[in-house]
Amino acid sequence: MKTVLALLRALPLCAALVAAPALARDVTDSMGTVAVPDEPKRVIVLTNEGTEALLALGVTPVGAANSWLGNPWWDHIRDGMEGAEPVGKESAINLELVAALEPDLILANKQRHEEIYPQLTAIAPTVMSKELRGDWKINFRLYAEALGKTEEADAAIADYDAAVAGLRGKLGDKLNEEVSVIRFVPGQIRIYQLDSFSGVLLKDIGFNRPANQNVEEFAIRTGKESIPNMDGDRIFYFTYDSGDGKGTSLEEDVLADPLWQSLSAVEAGKVHQVSDAIWNTAGGILAAKLMIKDLGKIYEVD
Repeated sequence: MKTVLALLRALPLCAALVAAPALARDVTDSMGTVAVPDEPKRVIVLTNEGTEALLALGVTPVGAANSWLGNPWWDHIRDGMEGAEPVGKESAINLELVAALEPDLILANKQRHEEIYPQLTAIAPTVMSKELRGDWKINFRLYAEALGKTEEADAAIADYDAAVAGLRGKLGDKLNEEVSVIRFVPGQIRIYQLDSFSGVLLKDIGFNRPANQNVEEFAIRTGKESIPNMDGDRIFYFTYDSGDGKGTSLEEDVLADPLWQSLSAVEAGKVHQVSDAIWNTAGGILAAKLMIKDLGKIYEVD
């Protein structure tokens, strides 16, 4: 922390005053009211979903949190991140790198970055979204307001809504299926509910969910003993594996279990492995649109 403060103090005061754009607008975020530049030019974003928001709004950040898996970016955003500098994972931001990039606006998240908020605000005006789950559109609109791009955000959300409506119309009676969403992570199985990234999108489209998933909560964290509670007319599952093989090992163990093999969706051949990045971890508008495409292909209506 001393290194960061020393770096900040070392910046020539006159240069900082010349480089800094005028603070022309107030934005209300999870921390209060923030004065932000009218037209920010050097934006750093510290969440994966925030990075997707910037790209969708036509902004390439000068720095961004590394994708959870990727080197350093998700495959589906790599082309748009040319010139952006990785500044560490969401949960381990390198403040020295952030300061060295001399941003005029930082987009962060209270759930991830509340502890380093004083250091971030010492570097540049910082807008903090509140949560990292559920409806991505809430944070998307906040980031767009901070960037002065609310009209572009309205257009992007309208495009998403049109894609959702288009798929809903093609699916027809197939929406009567109860779809179950399962995630394998090292040491834990999650049964996802409505207040999750995939849960919001499935609800937007109009899918039914099994009773234990049809509640406004995030997820049930459990183990193999709850395999019978993972059933549905159709099951989507995805796996988070950071490279140590533990997530994949759990997935393989569950899928080979006799209890899993006895599930009605498994017996009917209606089980689909999908991308953890697209269906969960990336968490933004670009992933949402790719998830819509996935569903169209799975249901053979695309």
